[in-house]
Amino acid sequence: MRHQMPADRVAHLDDPSRGLSTAEATARREAFGANDIVDPTTNGWREVLRDTVRDPMIWFLVGTAVLFAALGDYPESAVLSFALLPILGMDAWLHRRTRASTEGLTSRLAVQSRVIRDGAPTEPSTTELVPGDLVLVSASEYLPADGVIVAGEALQIDESALTGESLPQRKRPLVTGDGSATSGVDDACWGAAGTRLLTGELRLRIVNTGANTLYGEIVRLAQAGPLGRTPLQQALGSMVTALLFAAGVLCLGLALTRYFQGHGIVDALLSAVTLAVAALPEEFPVVFTVFLGVGVFRLARRKALVRRAVVVENIGRVTAICSDKTGTLTEGRLRLEHVLPAPPGTEPSLLLVAARASRRESNDPMDLAILECAGTVEGARLATFPFNEQSRREVAVFDAGDGRAIAVAKGAPETILAMSHDRDSRRDEWLRQAGELAASGHKVIACAHRVLSEWPGGEPDRDFEFAGLLAFEDPLRPGVADAVGEAQNAGIRILMITGDHPLTAGAIAREAGIGASTPRLIDGAELSARLARGGADALRDIDVVARCLPAQKLGIVRSLQSSGEIVAVTGDGVNDVPALQGADIGIAMGERGTRSAREIAAIVLLDDNFRTIVGAIAEGRQLFANLQLSFAYLLIIHLPLVLTAAFVPLAGFPLLYLPIHIVWLELIIHPTAILVFQQLPAGARLQRLRRDSRHRFFGTREWTVIGLCGALLTVLVGSGYAYSLGSDGNVGHARSMAMLTLIVASAATTAGLCRFRTRAAWIAVAATLASAALLIPVKPIAALLKLEPLHGDEWLIAIGAGLLVGGATALFHRPRAAERPAA
Repeated sequence: MRHQMPADRVAHLDDPSRGLSTAEATARREAFGANDIVDPTTNGWREVLRDTVRDPMIWFLVGTAVLFAALGDYPESAVLSFALLPILGMDAWLHRRTRASTEGLTSRLAVQSRVIRDGAPTEPSTTELVPGDLVLVSASEYLPADGVIVAGEALQIDESALTGESLPQRKRPLVTGDGSATSGVDDACWGAAGTRLLTGELRLRIVNTGANTLYGEIVRLAQAGPLGRTPLQQALGSMVTALLFAAGVLCLGLALTRYFQGHGIVDALLSAVTLAVAALPEEFPVVFTVFLGVGVFRLARRKALVRRAVVVENIGRVTAICSDKTGTLTEGRLRLEHVLPAPPGTEPSLLLVAARASRRESNDPMDLAILECAGTVEGARLATFPFNEQSRREVAVFDAGDGRAIAVAKGAPETILAMSHDRDSRRDEWLRQAGELAASGHKVIACAHRVLSEWPGGEPDRDFEFAGLLAFEDPLRPGVADAVGEAQNAGIRILMITGDHPLTAGAIAREAGIGASTPRLIDGAELSARLARGGADALRDIDVVARCLPAQKLGIVRSLQSSGEIVAVTGDGVNDVPALQGADIGIAMGERGTRSAREIAAIVLLDDNFRTIVGAIAEGRQLFANLQLSFAYLLIIHLPLVLTAAFVPLAGFPLLYLPIHIVWLELIIHPTAILVFQQLPAGARLQRLRRDSRHRFFGTREWTVIGLCGALLTVLVGSGYAYSLGSDGNVGHARSMAMLTLIVASAATTAGLCRFRTRAAWIAVAATLASAALLIPVKPIAALLKLEPLHGDEWLIAIGAGLLVGGATALFHRPRAAERPAA
């Protein structure tokens, strides 16, 4: 990973002891702003209070408590008022818990920093740091901003807060004068805000502050992520509106029915209000918003920065990835692999010719790779004739002394052989070798040289002596082949798009394992013909597109979308913007991507690695599955709660639930839905996505399980209530039976859906069951809740009923045989 250093943000890079002056720091603070990595927050308790008063449960309790007090039922009013305390406490705790990922970052930031200012150490507030500052960091201290390490020995940094990697990373100072300032700084020389120095002492030249740091970006995205409305969020809004309308009609009908049944106005109002609160679907948008924020943070730890919250919802549904080759599947750097000198030359002599024909200042990866192997080149360069598409060669002329000159050339093998005097004798043999190397994924050039007894000027173009071939390769990134195999085994289609020669593209695709043993390949010309013909199956039998123009990417994306695929596409240039915007998930390269590509993309990869894409999809699929489980839990518990709250009183029986019972149940349901399911971790392997989950939140099987479990629990709760009421006519006894059945079912459903895979699940189940064990058997407490202790057989019946529902929910995510991944 390489980090860019804009010239306006760097100062005194060649002097690791010189800091800024006060005047320079002041000017830079005005230009770049304060180093506020985490934005200053408003009063915490005020924010908690503002969120809490939006909770309809609060107003429900206040209103019913006032109603009972007005009627003279002061004990009931006191109980409801006391119930405000756990509701307020839960709201405050959940408020803090859902912001923990953002506020936890603040604790990993230094408050004070040691900086060289005006030639002397000083300790300003971290927020006063500016780009160009020279910061001194000792062992166990946190880095206050992003920057380049300019001094230090035996350095190790804990970067787990950013990357999730538990092992410390070794770092070293930047060696100035090696061109790093223009080509980017290697990650080994870079320090990031929020990471902690474990060993040694370093000097950090600050480059990025505030929101421009990686830490600041993660915080900003985690805060902004939940704000965008996604398609699912819009669907939830429509569902909530419909449910509110239905609940309103049902509540009005229940109130009128109870009143005309002769139960009085108070009973009618309590029936309607209790049903309204039970039916209010406020958990769904709350849970969804929380999951979006959690998803943004979890993807950021996977080195995938989310720019729009819709990604958290959609990335798990991706079924096709259109990937670049260079820098995504491969390392994005050329490495000289084969040196084939022409007899009687040697490898050093061939490298010398190639080095003379190369220029370090060009920043051409091939030139840099040659010079790295060949070392320094002696002699004065007289002239350079750069490479262009017409000549397909680069020629340089050097002073050889004694009035002579040496001309060297490198370029396409056919071009160099054509300008060599031995072009006929071994031309076919050299071209065959060049073709074989190209077919195995190498980039091949030829070199030649010529001694000029005199040089009148101009570019020499004939009578060269052929020196040999050089073969370069852009190595496949470590782990890419495994990531490609994992994605394809999970049903994701990989399409490699590259501008390279078909032979090179095919070789890389085979090495990465894309498609079958022999990847199916077409070039840009054939692609145009297929797209022109149209049809959903235009690209169904294609694995690789070579010689592809960036402008053709959008056509590829639209063709795949027309065949029903959910498409993720990678890009790094301005010409990739249409494809990034048109894809379901646009993924920009963070290291080499242009600003336009990063701004339009939904995700920015921090390491430009294909493995990160697959890891993000795995995380997205797990988050989507977690959200499904949370919503399934809410539906399975809410359906019987609402139905029994409505139809038991409509049938003329006494009220099944009083306001305090709804409070009790909400204290169980709300934290369980938010905290238990969001923490479920992604598995070791990418999950296979069922086709009916691409465009729907729940498939047919999930809806069937939810409907059957909800109906079963409704029948069991209603039957238990009727059974206990019929045995002795005690309403409190019957309510205890119904409440215990619901509570045990809630615990069993939680266990059945999440399989006890997190600590939160154990705590939620234990706390749920403990509430029933504490509140129902103890007669004074039960009396306050208008309940009665149960007999032993009733405990067994209620527990058995709840466990029956929990056992049925375990079928929610059992894969069909055809969908289980191959072993």
